[in-house]
Amino acid sequence: MDVSDTLSAFLNELKQVLPHIKCFTDAEVLKNNASDASEDLVFMPQIVIYPESTEEVSQITTLCNYYLVPLTVRGAGTGLSGGALPVKGGVILNMTRMNQILSIDTENLQATVQPGVINFEFQEAVKALGLFYPPDPASWGSCTLGGNVAHSSGGPRAVKYGTTRDYILNLEVVLADGTVIWTGANTLKYSTAYNFTQLFIGSEGTLGIVTKIVCKLIPNPALQYLMLVPFDSPEAACRSVAAVFKAGITPSAMEFMERSAMEWSVKYGAVDFNIESHWNAILLVEVDGFNADVLMHECEILGSIFTAHGASDILFADSAEQKETLWKIRRKVGEAVKNNSTYKEEDTVVPRAALPELLSAVKSIGKKFGFESVCYGHAGDGNLHVNIIKGNLSDKEWNLHVTEGIKAIFKVCKSLGGTISGEHGIGWVQKSYLPIMFSDTHLNMFRAVKQAFDPKGILNPEKIMP
Repeated sequence: MDVSDTLSAFLNELKQVLPHIKCFTDAEVLKNNASDASEDLVFMPQIVIYPESTEEVSQITTLCNYYLVPLTVRGAGTGLSGGALPVKGGVILNMTRMNQILSIDTENLQATVQPGVINFEFQEAVKALGLFYPPDPASWGSCTLGGNVAHSSGGPRAVKYGTTRDYILNLEVVLADGTVIWTGANTLKYSTAYNFTQLFIGSEGTLGIVTKIVCKLIPNPALQYLMLVPFDSPEAACRSVAAVFKAGITPSAMEFMERSAMEWSVKYGAVDFNIESHWNAILLVEVDGFNADVLMHECEILGSIFTAHGASDILFADSAEQKETLWKIRRKVGEAVKNNSTYKEEDTVVPRAALPELLSAVKSIGKKFGFESVCYGHAGDGNLHVNIIKGNLSDKEWNLHVTEGIKAIFKVCKSLGGTISGEHGIGWVQKSYLPIMFSDTHLNMFRAVKQAFDPKGILNPEKIMP
């Protein structure tokens, strides 16, 4: 049976089993599901299905497994590593219609949601009840919680509160053969055999399909104070970061932007903001909590630390509008670069005290291989996003020299005790670099896990593993 016959048989049986399923094969829908936010890659699926329940996902997966149809799960398509790209064609399982907040338990501080719930909408729903779900990727206005789980997404507030991994208690998952399991328990402690919940977080849909998520919540901090801290040099800004934590203060956010990152965001992100001529880098620093006096005291200490490291003209956002403008600048950087240049974004992360050395190495490697970079990221946890700009590079230089430059950057990350992705995942885009971080022993263990959960290799094929 050839591919077209297989897909035809799959579709015929699917329509018999689920006659009302939202299933599309027309060109426009296929095209809309053929790419994500990573670079300019396009892979066309043959079929796009919009399930609305766990039972439908189970039936679809069972048939894909039987007919050996590749199955790639997709949320909002905001991923930056190509995790949602249907590189082998087949079926895209678009989860955006499974978008219900099923329950919010204000006694146990947890919520159960479907994977298609938008991060920001979930945050607003729990905030109305005085609760807080901290993980907030830059794309929080459109990204889904299922996608966040798939990549163990972070965001600006990970420095104080942790990433998605720290806020997932339990998962309902459909396995490759259609079997439905819960991975753990709805408890704060879990020491009962292997922790499948943590294994599925960050697995990018290669081991199973998440259909329900039990999230941990915390009380919502009533107060947030936001500071913009300018520096004459990016290295000085990075050097000040470790001093903050040594002083015993953990900001709720500590974001870094070099001047070019601010300029791209303001120019292409339609943000009305004046960047002073001597600002070559800034830190965007937020503290939050419940006591105004305590927070003001922390801000005074922070001000003295930053001044000692060369900061000048520290600014406080004194209105909700100013806070929104500053956060918009930070959250729009990646989008601004993508929409106005061919680029590659690398998600490097090192121990935060090594951030100045990493930044210096990135710029040195760029000079060696002939590319410019726009750098920004989560300084508080050592997570530097490096946007490499094609500019005037030829296609040959772009495809050869830049690849070698990226390898050099990743080798520096490893030498500094870091790794090649802090929150974007590996997916399709970064998988060829994985051997930089891992030995053959590691890679074979990864493959063994994949084989155990997906022996026929239908789930998000050719992702993560080189």
